[in-house]
Amino acid sequence: MNSTLTDPRQITDSDTAVHRLNVLTINVHKGFTFFNRRFILPELREAVRATGADLVFLQEVHGSHERHAERHAAWPQTPQYEFLADSMWPQFAYGRNAVYPDGDHGNALLSKFPISEYHNLDVSIAGNEQRGLLHCRLQVPGHEQVHAICVHLGLREAHRQRQVRLLLEFLDSLPAKAPVIVAGDFNDWRLKADALLSERLVEAFGEHFGTPARSFPARLPLLRLDRIYLRNAMPCKAQVLAKYPWSHLSDHAPLVAEVSL
Repeated sequence: MNSTLTDPRQITDSDTAVHRLNVLTINVHKGFTFFNRRFILPELREAVRATGADLVFLQEVHGSHERHAERHAAWPQTPQYEFLADSMWPQFAYGRNAVYPDGDHGNALLSKFPISEYHNLDVSIAGNEQRGLLHCRLQVPGHEQVHAICVHLGLREAHRQRQVRLLLEFLDSLPAKAPVIVAGDFNDWRLKADALLSERLVEAFGEHFGTPARSFPARLPLLRLDRIYLRNAMPCKAQVLAKYPWSHLSDHAPLVAEVSL
């Protein structure tokens, strides 16, 4: 198990100011391996727990799915995001994006810090895949407020451009001096969204390595789809988790970063 984040913590004492956060983002592919060959959510939970991340940004996570629950004995009784949170992340929020006869899926945030409020901003383009931006306001000791936004953008370039503009408009509505972490699956293999976002935000891997990380497909990452962007914060470390077991737990390799507030 390759755990790269330092000093794993449970909920921090409210009197102790926190100046660094460990962040992980992963598209969980609804709890299945590449090509949906095997249901591996229990294994994924153990791997995520081993990182000790303070904040976990999840994309393509099920709230429910009746047919899968009947077919897979290991399917959890609780929503997938709650199962992943277990006892390690006492706070979690879910933004339901896609709804269908058997269930629903969307984005989620797991947090070791209190989530004082959250809402899901619908950025779907009419007649196409349903997408959302899950925004959470966090109570992090030593800071008036910290904002986290979990992102999963569309597959079409024109849709992503519109969704990025909606994201930037939303960022303008947040307090100008508050730390903001924006992470998730941007589906931006042509780096056009990055060109817009990097004018206003710092991308963790771009800051350290000059370009966003290769994260897809997990077993041989070639495309730069996943990102961790920051405002009023800086990345101290950044790494792609592309080795075993991560290479077998989703179609995306997770990204981790240590963030200084």
